[in-house]
Amino acid sequence: MKRKIYPLIEAKVLSLAEDTISLFYPNLCAACDELLVRNEEVICTKCKVSLPRTYFMIDDYNPVAKQFWGKVNLQMAFAFYYFQKGERIQRLLHRLKYDKRPDVGEVIGKIAGRELVKELEYLPFTGIVPVPLHPHKERIRGYNQAACFGEGLSEGSTIKYYSDLLTRVKHTSTQTKKSRYERHLNMASVFHVSSDIDFSKEHLLLVDDVITTGSTLCACAEVLLEKGAKVSVASIAFAAI
Repeated sequence: MKRKIYPLIEAKVLSLAEDTISLFYPNLCAACDELLVRNEEVICTKCKVSLPRTYFMIDDYNPVAKQFWGKVNLQMAFAFYYFQKGERIQRLLHRLKYDKRPDVGEVIGKIAGRELVKELEYLPFTGIVPVPLHPHKERIRGYNQAACFGEGLSEGSTIKYYSDLLTRVKHTSTQTKKSRYERHLNMASVFHVSSDIDFSKEHLLLVDDVITTGSTLCACAEVLLEKGAKVSVASIAFAAI
């Protein structure tokens, strides 16, 4: 009889401990700072529903795809959300990139992965590849935000995840204030393939946090295309410029 009671007591003690911890260290939504309720993870249910979805993955002529026309031969290109200044998606991206919150990227990735499975008739992708950071920059930040998103996307969709298929061999200056042409030059010869898989059998989904001009993704895609892979690209958000 005691063996049946002990697990119940342990569960109650654990629940009480969790409630006590949350009283002093409240678990807040990364998008709206409201208190998360039990079973909510990182982003509250209200914010998940309110995030501005694009559904670009079912539109071959979406604005993200058009960004790459005439630049690089992609199979698909899309973003899951519209970037809206001052709104929830901007706060989430800021926390992912600057506030030491890799969990934000992982959770958004899981949501996006489940959406891929739901919206596409079949998943053509054989692997997910994050846009790599230079090792020095990754050491400073502590993680690669694109990798966090990619890992979550893999978990939500069951697509294989390649953590280090692409490496960054050259550190570049920030892209923020550069023109479209300057961004392209800035990314030349930056990335290297560090795997000997049979690329002719691969359809790789390159992922990043935000797509603006797409220069970084173009540079990554070109390296993989030279190896014989099919390539698509996706990001958390799309910022129209």
